[in-house]
Amino acid sequence: MSKLVECVPNFSEGRCKEVIDAIAGAISDTEGCRLLDVDPGPSTNRTVYTFVGPPEAVIEGALNAARLAFRLIDMTRHKGEHPRMGAMDVCPFVPVRNVTMEECVTCANQFGQRLAEEMGVPVYLYGEAAVKESRRTLPAIRAGEYEALPEKLQKSEWAPEFGPASFVPTWGATVTGARKFLIAYNVNLLSTKEQAHRIALDIREQGRGKDQPGRLKKVQGMGWYLDEANLAQVSTNLLDFEETPLHSVYEEICQTAKELSLPVVGSQIVGLIPLKAVLETAEFYIQKEELFLLEEEHKVRLVINRLGLDSLTPFVVKERIIEYMVENVDDGGLVSMPLRQFVRSVGARTAAPGGGSVSAAIAAMGAALGSMVGLMTYGKRQFEDLDDIMRKLILPFHQTMNELISMVDADSNAFNSYMAALKLPKNTPQEKERREAAMESGLKMAVGVPLSLAEKVTTLWPVLMELVLYGNVACKSDLQVAAKALETAVFGAYYNVVINLKDIKDESFKTETRQRASTFLKKATENSSAVLEAADKRV
Repeated sequence: MSKLVECVPNFSEGRCKEVIDAIAGAISDTEGCRLLDVDPGPSTNRTVYTFVGPPEAVIEGALNAARLAFRLIDMTRHKGEHPRMGAMDVCPFVPVRNVTMEECVTCANQFGQRLAEEMGVPVYLYGEAAVKESRRTLPAIRAGEYEALPEKLQKSEWAPEFGPASFVPTWGATVTGARKFLIAYNVNLLSTKEQAHRIALDIREQGRGKDQPGRLKKVQGMGWYLDEANLAQVSTNLLDFEETPLHSVYEEICQTAKELSLPVVGSQIVGLIPLKAVLETAEFYIQKEELFLLEEEHKVRLVINRLGLDSLTPFVVKERIIEYMVENVDDGGLVSMPLRQFVRSVGARTAAPGGGSVSAAIAAMGAALGSMVGLMTYGKRQFEDLDDIMRKLILPFHQTMNELISMVDADSNAFNSYMAALKLPKNTPQEKERREAAMESGLKMAVGVPLSLAEKVTTLWPVLMELVLYGNVACKSDLQVAAKALETAVFGAYYNVVINLKDIKDESFKTETRQRASTFLKKATENSSAVLEAADKRV
């Protein structure tokens, strides 16, 4: 699959539809760019654009948008609730697929240099692209906002990374950089702006200052009022949703609001959100409320309901969750193929997809059969005394099934990394060394995927044995098929590991990996036989 970078430029215009649409058009018309979302805010007087594409394309798309904004936005007239310092206020680059953070840092540097050279405007670097620790965070750079720029730019410590240290009244300054996926998340309150801001000061990491830090790490926040909705918002940016997840922010704000006798009336995602962040929040409420949910769609709907994400506007999942938005950016990989096409691609005269991808597909089908039998037992009156057991057994099959599906493409991609290394130049000693290192790394990746597959399958054997003992006896043949499918998948994984190990030079890695693979294979053989024997005894 192709490299995919997300670019999220924020422009200081949220009221004039003609300008908003024109900038969107400049992005959409850039070859290789796909515009995913346009989110204008009248009160903030700001529009957030989200688009994706290969690195070179997103740089060009951001420049095309900036060129148009340079003609259409006049910062001398700008007023709005959101902090800002320029017409194109901030332009971050975010890794989405097959792209490293270092590549996004390169994108930011190339974009910033070209923007400054072409338009003669000051450009700062932040986030992972920051060259000074004092400029790592956006609020630190944006302190004083647009109004402070004339004086700020005269100070040597505020010289921009690119462009002149001179004030351009109609433009201001731009900040660009690279970062992890940021979630812009607002919680709605029936309160005043001041009360919302009071809560923001309590929960954001910066707090009220060095002596009064806030409660949530990697969270920025402020309070404002939305005239168009007649309510206030605690507006937050989650800089690392894995450290502080979405539900933690919502629950913390709800608790603080309750202490102030203020009602929370839903919340709002600005722009897009990663699926992982939504599913983590779903798991929080599933555990908290002791729910039993399996399907991804149901988990997403649970989060929309519990957080009130559709309180201001409909939360359309296909337009808000980034993985759903980029599904069709390219071919979507092997798992998106119809079964007929996948089988034929395996049978074609190409090295990949091969035995590794087939093993992953077989393993996923084996896990799927386990999930099916569990569901064919759960919830039926004649088996109602087994409901608690089935709830425990279904979950690992369902979860592992989804993990194994992703490995169908992961195996093919890992092998392709090795094939790409083979094509590297080898004309000089340095080139030969780089090529050999890349080949070694590619082979280790090619080994790592099937080894991980075998490890995941190994966790299912005790679950499968228990399901054979308690599951719907009418489905025992499905469990027998599941056992042989999982065993076959581990055999496939084992032989893929072995064949790729022979060219790896790291002897300790080879010894350890071979031992692990042999252990997984032995367990697969023994457990498959045990499951089949137990199934035969049930009538």
